[in-house]
Amino acid sequence: MNWFQAIIIAIVEGITEFLPISSTGHMIITEGILGMKSNDFIQAFIINIQFGAILSVVILYWKRFFQTMTFYYKLFVAFLPAAVIGLLLSDFIDDLLENIYVVASMLIVGGVILIFVDKWYNKPSKNQEITYKTALKIGFFQTIAMIPGVSRSAATIVGGMTQKLSRKTAAEFSFFLAVPTMFAAAGYKLFKNHEAITNHNIVMLIVGNLVAFVVALFAIKYFIAFLTKYGFKWFGYYRIAIGLLILIFIFFGYDLTVS
Repeated sequence: MNWFQAIIIAIVEGITEFLPISSTGHMIITEGILGMKSNDFIQAFIINIQFGAILSVVILYWKRFFQTMTFYYKLFVAFLPAAVIGLLLSDFIDDLLENIYVVASMLIVGGVILIFVDKWYNKPSKNQEITYKTALKIGFFQTIAMIPGVSRSAATIVGGMTQKLSRKTAAEFSFFLAVPTMFAAAGYKLFKNHEAITNHNIVMLIVGNLVAFVVALFAIKYFIAFLTKYGFKWFGYYRIAIGLLILIFIFFGYDLTVS
């Protein structure tokens, strides 16, 4: 990995991690376009720069993130399904991640759902309080995102809307839930790949985190404004286009792999 590739990957991570468009799908296309071949450091880099993206949520929602213990209990309840199912099905999930057709298909299927989701569920209740029951249900929706290409953000936001949360409230809770979920997943995988990080490449890793952090700040801010005004359909069209693009790449012989 060179510096140009590192910066591009960090930018893609910062933009896509919190948008309902699948960061996995975009990483596939980006690595393919850049001609990158996976190795231990590239895997560690892509995983580790998620910490920069996580920090953007904490900074952007500083006052709301540090509040009562009840807030953290609800986050924990929402986090539990993914933690348990993720551990039980870890090997199966890794196998799915290696199946590029699964990623492309889920991008397209998820795109179709996003085109219609506003018509199905955009009837929020006046009471936007997130109860423990609501948090748990959103947590189970998050487990769907273990299928590569689904998008954690899309699954949890749609899950919130099925519980009659507004698009904005559902999106913000999705951001909050990303912190423990991504921290646990990234921390676990980073532990497994820590030997790939050396004194020679650690500066690149730090810069990658900084880039992902800054880009994610803007992505979250403008995503909320766009989502509130226009809804999900344009994200749906975009997902379908990306899924088809991956299939076109495969058809023309590109060796697309997932780190």
